[in-house]
Parts: sequence; C-alpha cells; structure tokens
Amino acid sequence: MDFSLTDEQNELAKTLHAVLARHADPLAVRSAAESELGYDTQLWQVLAEEIGVASLSVPEEFGGAGCGWLETGLVLETLGYHLAPSPLLSSAVLATAAILESGNAAACERLLPGIAEGETLATLAWADSKGRWDPASNDLAATRQGEDWVLNGEATLVIDGLGANLVLAVAQTENGPGIFEILDPEAIGRISTPAVDTTLRFATYTLDQVPARALALDAEAALAKVRDIALVSLACWQAGTARRGLDMTVEYSKQREQFGRAIGSFQALKHRMADMLVQVETARTAAWAAAWSAGTGADDLPQRAASAAAWCSDALDHIAAECVQLHGGIAITWEHDAQLVFKRAHATSQLFGQARTHRQRLGELLGLTAA
Repeated sequence: MDFSLTDEQNELAKTLHAVLARHADPLAVRSAAESELGYDTQLWQVLAEEIGVASLSVPEEFGGAGCGWLETGLVLETLGYHLAPSPLLSSAVLATAAILESGNAAACERLLPGIAEGETLATLAWADSKGRWDPASNDLAATRQGEDWVLNGEATLVIDGLGANLVLAVAQTENGPGIFEILDPEAIGRISTPAVDTTLRFATYTLDQVPARALALDAEAALAKVRDIALVSLACWQAGTARRGLDMTVEYSKQREQFGRAIGSFQALKHRMADMLVQVETARTAAWAAAWSAGTGADDLPQRAASAAAWCSDALDHIAAECVQLHGGIAITWEHDAQLVFKRAHATSQLFGQARTHRQRLGELLGLTAA
C-alpha cells in the first residue's frame, strides 16, 4: 500500500487550503455556523462548482469526477482543518454512498448528477431515537401500498436535515432494512436539534404516511458498507481538526511568554506537544488507510473503518484537551478557535458511535472477542 499522494491529489489539497484560507477565516466560520442553513452558501457554491468537491466519489457515467473516497477524504481533512461547515458529509458522503450502494442504476442516473453539481442537497435519515446507526434496526417503518411505499416513524441526527431537498431514508420492511427515496420531502416534520459543535447541524424527522420509492430492499449488507464509508469520512474530518489543534497550540506556545521566555521553550511542554504530533500523524495514517480501502473496494474496509473511527476519535479528544490546557483561559472563550476544536472533538466522538464501540467491533472482526 502506497500512501504517497499523486500530483493531482496534492494539487486538490493545495487548492482547497488556498480557497478556505480566503473564505473560511474564524469570523466567517462563526458567521456561517450561526446562519439559517449552518454553512456559507457562497463558499459551498465555489467548492462544488469550481473545485467539484461533491462530484469526487460519483462515477463519471453519473456526472461525477470518478475519483474515489480517498479524494473525498482529503477534502474532508482540509475542511476539518479549517473548521469550515459544509453539507459535504451529508450530501456527498452519506446520501451518495447510499445511492451507489443501493445498486439501483436508475436511481443513480436520476439522483447523482444533481448531487455532483452541488445543486441537490441530499441527506440520509437513519439514526434511531438513541442515536444509533445500526444497519439491522431503526425507528422508521416502511409499508407497501400497492406499487408504492409509505414511511412512518422518527429519525434523529439527520445531518443538514433542515435544508435538504433530497431525502433518503433507511426503513424497516418485513424482509429487513431498505433504502428509500422520499417522494414528498415537504411532508416530513423537521425539528432542529442543537449540537454542542455549532458547525454541525442536525434535525429530527417525523414521518406520517410519507410516500416513498424503494431504491433497495433487504439492504443490510449495503448499509453496512455505507456506515463504514461514513466512519472513514468522519475519521478524515477528525484528522484534519486534530492537525489544526496542534498547529494553533504550537503557534501559541511561541507567542505566550512566562518567566521571561516563550512557554514553548519549556521541556515539559515540548514533550506534550511531541505527544500531540504523534497522535496527529497516526490518526492521519489510520484515516488515509481506511479511505484507501473504501476507494479501492478492499475486503479489509470494515476492519480499517472501525480502527480509524476508534483511533481518530480518541486522538482528537486528546488533542482538544491538550489544546485547551496549553492555551489556558483564553481557550474557553467564544472568540478563540480552541473552543471550536474542543466542541468538534466531543460532537464527532459520539456521532456514528463511541470509540469503545468501534474497538469492540474491531475485536469481533479480527476474532479477538465474541460477537
């Protein structure tokens, strides 16, 4: 396995950093997070139309760039570094993966071009009332009515759920879980769900006899793949935020003086920042390895996804805690970016399951613990 990036991948990351440095400064990030949709629509237009971030994992025959999940992971890592909110995770990862893994060619041809262009903002309603993203169970039920279906129940933690104009849902049928396209998104009851991380927007959906079209039935295996892709993407996001936490801590240690010298010159703090660097680099390696497996369709994706999810969550938690401690009191003020790193760590460490849950799953996959 070669983790070195191609010239095109390096150029993609470089271009993104340049764009986000101009458009996602700390003030812009806070302003976007407080807006109605929770992100800067003009920045999203630039990212989608000029760089094509939403099209990277969409095959060329469906209007995409035909790259893969590694390139999408690089974009998420860069967005994570700049703490910039966007609908990429909900639309270009969760919804796109669900459509692709459904194996429904007609749905891919109908739905993916709009997502790739960034004009369609899609999301996936899946999590149950306890916030679990379990392929085998959830709180939405699908009932057949003639040739059509209707959905009833509730879905929580719907990412960017308030502004989505294309809604996919995971619902239980008599034969197991299925992937459905909501035919009338306006019929969904949507309630905003506040998050500790203000750059993340969630909604709770209530569905009452909402008409839907089945994209895939008996889709437990497909949904397991979608969840692994989600874990990989989140790990890349976390790795980028961890790097931001390290960089801002090192920079602050060069500026803050105590006892007549920069605090970064003290040996004890050097050791702590060195430990942070190890956490950042190992998290990035785990995330890239999992993204490579997702992009190449490797058989070890479940193991790498579980490993990256557990390691990157713990790494970002550690980085965030050290970032706050080494900054001191300024880190818990609203004006400083350290609080955004701290909130991102806590929110993402719970999103698709806690680190201990991923470690337990990894042990089961490797045959180290009983299922």
